[in-house]
Amino acid sequence: MAAHHRIATLQRHLASVSVSEAEHGLERVGTSAPHDQTGRPAVAGGPGSLTVVDNRTGRRYEIPISEHGTILATDLKKITAGGDGVGLRPFDNGYLNVTACKSAVSYIDGDRGVLRYRGYPIEQLAERSTFLETAHLVVYGKLPTAPEAARWEEAVMRHSALPVAVEAALAALPHDAHPMGVLLTGLAALSTCHPEQNPALAGQAIYASRDVQDKQIVRLIGKIPTLGAWAYHVASGRRPAPPNQRLGYAENFLYMLDGGARPNYRPNPRLARALDVMFLLHAEHELNCSTSAARHLASSGVDVYTVAAGAVGALYGPLHGGANEAVLRMLRRIGHVDAVPGFLEGVKNRKEKMFGFGHRVYKNYDPRAKLIQAVAEEVFDIAGRNPLIDVALALEKAARADDYFVSRKLYPNVDFFSGLVYSAMGFQPNFFTVLFAIPRITGYLAHWRETLADPDTKIVRPQQDYTGVWLRDYKPMKDRVPGKPEETVGDVKPSGAYIRRISGTNWQ
Repeated sequence: MAAHHRIATLQRHLASVSVSEAEHGLERVGTSAPHDQTGRPAVAGGPGSLTVVDNRTGRRYEIPISEHGTILATDLKKITAGGDGVGLRPFDNGYLNVTACKSAVSYIDGDRGVLRYRGYPIEQLAERSTFLETAHLVVYGKLPTAPEAARWEEAVMRHSALPVAVEAALAALPHDAHPMGVLLTGLAALSTCHPEQNPALAGQAIYASRDVQDKQIVRLIGKIPTLGAWAYHVASGRRPAPPNQRLGYAENFLYMLDGGARPNYRPNPRLARALDVMFLLHAEHELNCSTSAARHLASSGVDVYTVAAGAVGALYGPLHGGANEAVLRMLRRIGHVDAVPGFLEGVKNRKEKMFGFGHRVYKNYDPRAKLIQAVAEEVFDIAGRNPLIDVALALEKAARADDYFVSRKLYPNVDFFSGLVYSAMGFQPNFFTVLFAIPRITGYLAHWRETLADPDTKIVRPQQDYTGVWLRDYKPMKDRVPGKPEETVGDVKPSGAYIRRISGTNWQ
């Protein structure tokens, strides 16, 4: 089975390879597109030019196409047709077809279900690597040698403790604070504890120092699990166990959750490995919403802790990092295998909403979902089989056999099985996104480093298509008419505490 899985993986990554190309280790996807010197198919057909005829004016324009199959949006500015004199601009709300940067961190072929970190298939990394080794790959671009790995892992784990001021800030939060709110608080507090790296205080050139960059990288990757442990225990009223840098990355995280005052406690190694694989699978995923937020923030020159906090804030959204929680709730609502057909009919009739299927990028099976399915079986072997896994498998099988879903290219994504794994490991649904954020800090840092090194980096400042009133005269208040309900503030009800307070005397 393992050999068959590896062969299937290679077939997907080396689709339509000729014999001569396979002998030379070259990849060919498709048969007609030209190739560059690395064996990669020419992106979008390769370089050339685009001829544009503006039917409004009859003018003809030649726009260069880069070797990566892109055109410069600024080249469209020369296409004018009178009016206000502003040139043509592409409108793409949601960035559905915008190339916002050049990146070497990860690659996705959504049609074939391919994900690679720095050129390595995600399947190989999940089978053979560890999270920290893969984190080194994602951030620095190469798998480490044994001495490099030892130096890297020691530096990360040595920086796992939190400053006292950060612990105090977290301890002051209410017991019912959302774990992601706790995580965000910790990241913001870390920024204030390290002023020597803050460009606003130390100068904009501070990150030109490789030593300064590396210090913040190991700090953030080292401390984010500790912040996660604090986020877990704010609700319990207990402090997490102090980090143990002699343990593995995921193992240390579980130790901080469960070790308490028992320094000799050791988490189950199989669960630690399962969580390590889950971390690895979530380490990086190209320009998703939160990674794009990281690059946007980095373009302003702000400190890296604020970059990380902003990205984690985007991840907090239920349409991004919170999707696996929605999957778990959906499976619980279905409840039993026998209810799957009725649920799918409800989806097709738009009476039900199905989570965990479909993806903005993947139009095939998300490769991470298959790997997480294997992790799930390992976790269930220890923690007991979650009956919802049978509901999930039945739902997947039925959906993949139904033309309604197949024709729409709706396949399971990473969220479909991950919630079941985390639930089996004893995590509450509101903590799932923290388990997403801990490893994804690696991807944010890799993209942050790229923005620092990219000579084309500019502060991100997109344009808008203004649709408001063109011009108005200011009127005195007595001449104004009441607005529509959406044009003014609603009736904001006072709290009971406020009413109690103002009912007394001398309250102001």
